[in-house]
This record gives sequence, C-alpha cells and structure tokens, in this order.
Amino acid sequence: MNRLPALRRAAVREWGPLFTAVRQRLAARGVRALALTLTAVALTAVIQVTQNQAWGYGPVRNLGAVRAEDPLPLALLRTPLSLFVPALDLPVWGALAQILLVFGVAEVCLGRWRTLAVAYGATLAGTLYARVGVALGPGTFPGLPASDAQVVDTGPSAAVVGLAVYVCHQRRAWFTGALVVLAMVVEVLVKDNLAGREHLAAIAAVLVVCGVREWLGRRRGARNPGTAVRTCGPAEGGPGPGRRR
Repeated sequence: MNRLPALRRAAVREWGPLFTAVRQRLAARGVRALALTLTAVALTAVIQVTQNQAWGYGPVRNLGAVRAEDPLPLALLRTPLSLFVPALDLPVWGALAQILLVFGVAEVCLGRWRTLAVAYGATLAGTLYARVGVALGPGTFPGLPASDAQVVDTGPSAAVVGLAVYVCHQRRAWFTGALVVLAMVVEVLVKDNLAGREHLAAIAAVLVVCGVREWLGRRRGARNPGTAVRTCGPAEGGPGPGRRR
C-alpha cells in the first residue's frame, strides 16, 4: 500500500496553515516582517565576536552572564541580554540558525512584541528554575546540585524551545509540538544537566500560558457563541495580506 498520499495529507494538516501564514506575511511585507529576527541574529553575532576578544570578554560577562548564585535583581537585569550571548562551549552557528528559523517563524505568526515576550518569559522561567532547583538540592527530581549555581547560563535555547511550543499550540501543530517536548525530555534523560532542565522549565511555563489563553478563549466563546477564537492571525506591526497600508 502506498502511504505517500496519507503522509502528504498529514504533513499538509500539520504544517500547511503555518507555511501559508509565513509565505503570505513575507510576500506582503518582505524583509520587514523579520526585523526582530534579523536584529537578534546580528546582535548575537556581534556579541559572539566581542566576547572572544580580550577586551570584550569581561564586559559581556558583566552585562549578560547569569548564574543561580547571583543576586536576583542582578540576574533579572542580565537575563534579557543573556538570551543573545552564545555559549562559549557550543558552535555559534547553531545559535544563529535557531534564532533565524524559530524567531523568524514566531515573528511572522505572533508579531515582534509577543515573540519577545514569549522568548523572554521562557528564558526567565529557566533562570528562576535554576535558583529554585539549587535551593531544593539534588535529593529531589526538580533539585539541582550546588555546583550548578556557578554555571553560566546564557544563550537562546530556552527561548527557542519556548517559542517553538507556543507557535505549535497557536497553529495547532500538535505532532510537531509533541516532538519538541519529547526531544527535550530525551535530552534530560540522556544528559541530565542544567541546560536540559531549564528547557523543560521553559516548556512548562509556556504550556501554562497556552493553557490560560485557551481557557480564556473558551470563556469568551461561551459568552459570545458567534465569535470565533483567533489562534494565530497576522502579526501586529503592519497590514496583513488583505489589508491596505
């Protein structure tokens, strides 16, 4: 039996709405639809070059390096920039590719401000989890060893994972979203470290937000039966494909 038609239909159901939204948005606004994404890629590249210079390593650490042992106000101030500070022990092209792909799709679907909010919220969830995990200690599953308090926590991975799950929920791409979650669970099972745990914390935070939005949408739908709940329309910041400038 030829399963290709069935697989094709499944792929269209899963990714068709997302692909259509991205294509229409890019056709309508061009590169302007990716202003945030391109800025984030450029900022990450500049920070990578800077932190690899003798004169730049210290300032980047002081402005964007977050540790669980840092005072909370200082960590909160550093967290926004830490999102764009690539990890020194990982290839920078991986971070740039993640930002370009996931931030790009999210910016087209959600708009730049919601994309920033979800990215920062996911990163912040991971940062706060690290503090709670160290406080709990290694005796429980959420707990972390005391040595993790000194681990420098930077990079876009938590934001990327959170955005991927959020967009999958908005576009009802359930299979893809489940794959993202499963991949992060497997990551922790294979290599249980701070980064993997923070990815799970980011996913948990985003799922809570998605659940609340779904509940509020259903309540609005119950009050106004004729009003459809919009899950992911044209991003803010410009006209959609069918609107005049």
